[in-house]
Amino acid sequence: MEAHPGLGWAAATAAGRAWLERLPRLVAECAERWGLELGEPFPYAYASLALPGRRGAEEVVLKVQFPDRESEHEAAALALWDGDGAVRLLDHDPERHALLLERLRPGTPLSDESPEAALDVLAGLLPRLWVSAGAPFRTLADEAAWWASYLPERWERGSRPFGRELLDVALEALRDLPGTQGEQVLLHQDLHGANVLRAEREPWLAIDPKPLVGEREFGISPILRSDELGHARDDVRLRLDRLCAELGLDRERARLWAIAQTAAWEVDAADPDEHVEIGQWLLGLGA
Repeated sequence: MEAHPGLGWAAATAAGRAWLERLPRLVAECAERWGLELGEPFPYAYASLALPGRRGAEEVVLKVQFPDRESEHEAAALALWDGDGAVRLLDHDPERHALLLERLRPGTPLSDESPEAALDVLAGLLPRLWVSAGAPFRTLADEAAWWASYLPERWERGSRPFGRELLDVALEALRDLPGTQGEQVLLHQDLHGANVLRAEREPWLAIDPKPLVGEREFGISPILRSDELGHARDDVRLRLDRLCAELGLDRERARLWAIAQTAAWEVDAADPDEHVEIGQWLLGLGA
C-alpha cells in the first residue's frame, strides 16, 4: 500500500513516522480480523486512513486512526449515538485504533449544499447528538484548561496568526466559562459540512466527532467557524443568532466559546486563514 499524500505531515515527527511504517500492517491485520475485501483509500486523509470495503455482502468502511488526543474516544461516541444522527459503528479494535463503520452512500458532503440548506440540516442534527454522557469522554472544562495552558506561549513563540485582542478574549473565556456551564452533553467538536455526509439510512449523518462532554453552547462553535456556510461578517452573525434562537442557547456564551476554539486551533497556523478572520468578526458581534 502506497503512502497517502494527505498523511505526509506525519513524516515530520518520530511518532508519525512510526505510525506510517506500521500502517500497511495495521490495515492488513484489520482486514484479516474482520474478513474484509478492501478498495483504494478515500481521496481525503489527514488524521486517519479510511478505505471502503466489503464484509461478505455488507458495504463497510475501515478507518485506521493516528493515535491522538482529539480522536481518542471517537468509537465510544459513535457507540453511544448508535446510528442516531451519526454514522453507525460496527466494530472497534482499540489496540490498532481501528474502527469498522457502515458505508454511507452516496457519501457526498453537506458542504456541497447551499449555506441555507446546510444550516437547516445542522440545526436539526445538533439536538439529536446532544445526549447525556460521562466517562470515558474528556470534559470541555479539561480541554479549556489545556488550551489555556499553551496559548500564551505558543502565540508569543510562533507566528502570531491573530491579534492580541483575540488572544486575550479567548483566555478570559477559557478562565470564566468552564465553571459556569449548563447541562453536560456529548459534543461533536468538529461538526461542519465536510463531516456530515448524505446517506440512505437517513438523509444526512455526522462523522469524525472529536468528542467532548460540555454545555450545548460550545456545540455550535465549529458551525460558527465554518466559512463554507458563508464567509462574511453578516453570515457569521446569522449563524450565531439563528442557532441560538432555535436551539435555546445563551448567545454570549456561544460566541465566546467559538472565539476560544478559534484561538486554540489556529495558534499554530503558519499564516492567518479564514478561521482567524471569522474569530475577528466574532469579537465584534457581542451584545
